[in-house]
Amino acid sequence: MSQLPIGIQLASLRLPFKKSLVLAAKLGAEAVEIDARGELRPQEFGSTAIRQLRKMLDDLQLRISTVSFYTRRGYDVQDDLDRRIEATKKAMDFAYSLGSSTLVNHVGLIPESPEGQEWDSLVQSLHDLGAYGQRCGTHLLARTGHAGGNELARLVSALPAGYLGIDLDPGGLIVNGQAVSEAVDLLAGNILHVHARDGVRDLALGRGLEVPLGRGSVDFPNLLAALESEGYRGFLTIERAASPTAVEEIGDAVQFLKRL
Repeated sequence: MSQLPIGIQLASLRLPFKKSLVLAAKLGAEAVEIDARGELRPQEFGSTAIRQLRKMLDDLQLRISTVSFYTRRGYDVQDDLDRRIEATKKAMDFAYSLGSSTLVNHVGLIPESPEGQEWDSLVQSLHDLGAYGQRCGTHLLARTGHAGGNELARLVSALPAGYLGIDLDPGGLIVNGQAVSEAVDLLAGNILHVHARDGVRDLALGRGLEVPLGRGSVDFPNLLAALESEGYRGFLTIERAASPTAVEEIGDAVQFLKRL
């Protein structure tokens, strides 16, 4: 099995931006995920600031694994939709300027039926963003989680090839009661980024919980083997959303993935 590059989501480190970059490099990461809504704002970055940031990354021998742009509402919600789409396009340009070919967001609620006004509106919005991505060089990725393999496969198939990629979050799938293996089977050719996250289902409480990497229900050796068999060569970006010992757990996660 070839070594896939390992990234760290900077927001998970809960430190000022520059300190997070330095720590990510010390923990052994090869790349970082940047949040284009909370950490850096595209509208505040001119060409000089972008050059400075890229130099900082080069000095630390880091790349960008992906850029996230989590909007408060998905592309299924009509209120302020045009403004949300334009903001996403600016974030895609920003991601490209940093050397990232992907931008991750939750696309919104996917209707059960592939017809009707809600479905048509969602597909039209993603078609617009997908066409823009083809021109600017950065793909919009729909993150798995609440949406599983079946729903996202229907959405991908409704769009031209290459218009919508997939960000695979196996921990998010487990937490939401979705099947990881099914998602990989249905979406494999469109998976352009992977969030290395783990989770378990608490059957007594009827809900899912995020847990440190390697301690949950995600079978990472089989997952990585399945991804490799489908030709995946992208990043594995570690995310640890809610833990008082996140830095220690992220360091352990880097070593866990390298051992695999």
